Amino acid sequence: MIYRIEASVRAPVEDTEVTDRVRDAVANLFPNAELEAREGELVGTTHSMDHFSELLHRQEILDTARSEFFRRQSGEYFSFSLKKQAAFQGVVNFAVGETDELGEIDVEVRVDEPDVESYIDHVAPPTEEGRPVEP
Repeated sequence: MIYRIEASVRAPVEDTEVTDRVRDAVANLFPNAELEAREGELVGTTHSMDHFSELLHRQEILDTARSEFFRRQSGEYFSFSLKKQAAFQGVVNFAVGETDELGEIDVEVRVDEPDVESYIDHVAPPTEEGRPVEP
């Protein structure tokens, strides 16, 4: 199946941070993102979440990811926030609750084809006893 999506990525760059380090943190999770530095933030887009999906599988956090995706799903969009510090290490850690001092990486995904639920199933498939369920 062919998926058509656009993921918008936004990460604040605080005065105490180096822009290239924040860029590296985002690239660790979304290596295909085209990023641009703006006043106090990095913004960009990507049309693939394959690497991100691989990280979710490797870290065995598919259920957590699905929960976050569906919790903030609306129409043809879903969004989530990630801890920047973990991203520096190439680790996916969803930001919930209090905002971190350095801010978070915010991601909003618009799914053009086929639909949000199918794409979420592709990125973070349902599991049974911790293993992805094959359709």
